[in-house]
Amino acid sequence: MIEFIKDLLRHIIKGNKLYYTWLSVLVLVITAGAIAYFRQLDEGLIVTNMRDQVSWGFYISNFTFFVGVAAAAVMLVIPSYIYHFKPIKEIVLFGEMIAVMAVIMCILLVVVDMGKPFHAWHIMMTPNFPSSLLVWDVIVLNGYLIINMSAVTYVLYRAAHGKEYKMSIMWPIVLLSIPWAFSIHTVTAFLYNGLSSRPFWNASIVAPRFIASALCSGPALMIIVFQIARKVSEVDISNEAIQKIAELIAYAMGLNLFLYAAEIFKEFYSHSIHLAPMDYLFFGLEKGGEHHNVLVPFTWIALFCNVTAFILFLMPKMRHKFTTMNLACVMILVGVYIEKGMGLIVPGFIPDTLGEIYDYLPSATELIVTAGIWAVGALIYTLMIKTAIPIYKGELSLIPKEQRRKIPAH
Repeated sequence: MIEFIKDLLRHIIKGNKLYYTWLSVLVLVITAGAIAYFRQLDEGLIVTNMRDQVSWGFYISNFTFFVGVAAAAVMLVIPSYIYHFKPIKEIVLFGEMIAVMAVIMCILLVVVDMGKPFHAWHIMMTPNFPSSLLVWDVIVLNGYLIINMSAVTYVLYRAAHGKEYKMSIMWPIVLLSIPWAFSIHTVTAFLYNGLSSRPFWNASIVAPRFIASALCSGPALMIIVFQIARKVSEVDISNEAIQKIAELIAYAMGLNLFLYAAEIFKEFYSHSIHLAPMDYLFFGLEKGGEHHNVLVPFTWIALFCNVTAFILFLMPKMRHKFTTMNLACVMILVGVYIEKGMGLIVPGFIPDTLGEIYDYLPSATELIVTAGIWAVGALIYTLMIKTAIPIYKGELSLIPKEQRRKIPAH
């Protein structure tokens, strides 16, 4: 084991100039984020642009997005373990690693949004279980992290011994991970959905929309990450696996746009008093002779990106070309990131309970802290990939060198 750990550390620190440059950039961004966060701890959340009128902002926007990325690992788990689709089965572990990365980022985003991380102690001491949805969110997020870390650790442990994993052990993990993946985004949706004083969120369609958009953005991120991984490393990811993920995105994106269109129709056709948040999102609101429209450009960019990406994914010729497929993936990430982020969180507070309209955009502190958390996630995933590949190739092993052989990934 000691020799294995030494070999592992040697593989982690070994790399070309591009690898060292990448790690250096991530460390610099993490350092900048940490400095900005300590300033926030010292001076308080006043350094952010969140106020009483808009008390959730950029941190929770990113949290909502990455919960969807984490949940999307189920898009690889089902065809891999249930239907034994070989191309997906060869890369499912890398998808589970993305889930681990995303959940850790979600936890960090919640911590920085608290103001003081010690506030989490109150949840532990007075959980109000099962009435508090916040407690349920803590349970499902940490549970999902444990499930995916268990799967990744077990598969790599067996690979380090030159053996394939046993389905008798993986089946309970798989059967638990599938409903759990849906639960993490469902409970997150219920956090908004259960707030009756916020009509923009208080709709039963929020949870299905969350799931549908998660099954678009998560796999889109996976496609891009997998292509980068196979270019800069020796990991074997087939085109067939990537094309199958792209096909699944097309179906999910169609459902996501349908649900979004249904919500838009309901709000604008009924033209009730609760139209204000949606009106603010798409056209802006007039109050006191001032036009409040800071989110309008972002909303239309998101809608354009989502519709265009759906059209590209829907056409097999476009979907099979890597240029147009990658363009569509980027557009989905941009569109869903805006739609589920600032386009979901901020309008829920507009107007506030006193009718006031506060135009929120993140401060420099929020942007830098969030960038630091993104860099933490990227660093975690880089190191996981750097560890997993040599284990799969048999370069890192817990068996004697003279008995080693190249083992298959699955």
